[in-house]
Amino acid sequence: MTTPPLTTGAPPPAAPDPVTTAPRPAIPGRSVGVSPAREAGGGSSRLRALDGLRLLAALMVAAYHFGGRNGEISQAWGGSPAHQFPTAAPLFAYGCLGVQIFFVISGFVICLSGWVPPVAHHHPSVDRATPGQRRLRAFVASRISRLYPAYWAAILLVTAVFALPWVAYKALPPSEVLTNLTMLQQPLGVDRVLGVCWTLWAEMRFYALFALCVVLPGATRGRVVLFCAGWTLAAALAQAAHQPFLDTVLMPEYAPFFIGGVGLYLLHRYGARDPIAWAIVLVSWLIGQHYAVAGLWHAPSATAFSYRSTAVIIAIVTLGFALVAAVALGKLRWANWRWLTVAGALTYPFYLVHEHLGWVVVRALHHGLGLPSYATLLLTVALMLLLAWVLHRFVERPLTPVLRRSINPRR
Repeated sequence: MTTPPLTTGAPPPAAPDPVTTAPRPAIPGRSVGVSPAREAGGGSSRLRALDGLRLLAALMVAAYHFGGRNGEISQAWGGSPAHQFPTAAPLFAYGCLGVQIFFVISGFVICLSGWVPPVAHHHPSVDRATPGQRRLRAFVASRISRLYPAYWAAILLVTAVFALPWVAYKALPPSEVLTNLTMLQQPLGVDRVLGVCWTLWAEMRFYALFALCVVLPGATRGRVVLFCAGWTLAAALAQAAHQPFLDTVLMPEYAPFFIGGVGLYLLHRYGARDPIAWAIVLVSWLIGQHYAVAGLWHAPSATAFSYRSTAVIIAIVTLGFALVAAVALGKLRWANWRWLTVAGALTYPFYLVHEHLGWVVVRALHHGLGLPSYATLLLTVALMLLLAWVLHRFVERPLTPVLRRSINPRR
């Protein structure tokens, strides 16, 4: 049930965050009296268009998992998805590029949420932690409380469904399921309950780097720029060094997408006239498209499921950067519909459950009920979105604040 990177999964949207504009300092040449939301190009404080991009990336991934690859999904269809979708399957094969789009969004959102203002001084008798420690504690509490509740529920749900005697897919042994609850199963060498959770491991490493380098000392423009430049150079050196430990920590193949998202947040915060932020985004895009092509392109082969064009890979990566840039610069302020907030909230639980439970649903609808392929695909996606709403409403909403307060209680 393992899933190799860049070919069979996509990263989560880093659990739904309140994607809101942040106050920014006055900059020479900018009107001081203009509100941050207005400068960002939106009448609302929430960047709802970013929620829409999350959903779009998640649907790309779902199309890839259900119709753009072979593997276990072939058992559900009773044959290769290329036979079920002879026209669409070559297009669905590009859906795995939702990986890159998600990581860019994650870089933007984590920089936004991690830009914690200075913490007010606490009396030593109340809290002896330093301001940096309090910032770090708040950041860790936010990340854990947003990632783990839906993740735990998805682990237990998939395990329970796979354990049913009439389901064709096998559940992992109890010990491995319990290890999966830590979200550290990949570095520990344990099989994954959720194939897509390899991307959560990438997200966690990004969070750790950002927390130690930016959140703990306190976010400033200079510190964030230095973080981006340092990580870019270190990731390139790690690639040249061929050292597994450095690859694990610095993630050369994923770093440019996270860094590009951080650079786009700098544009959102400081405006489009920031040449250093543009340089960060441009360098990240140049390196990112290289890794996307290197990971997803192969020479034409009669035995391969699909063939991806280099030009299309580059175009989709470019479009992902461009769409997040449009949000950052306020060009998508017109996309301010409230339903996009709901879409953003559903994206993470949908991402977690859609692949494996989708196999079960596809088999039941296509073989059990005899529904046509496209009807099965659409109904499966709809049912997974409904399940995502249930997880959000009855798991995330009640448990997230409880878990956050338990890690970072208010003094």
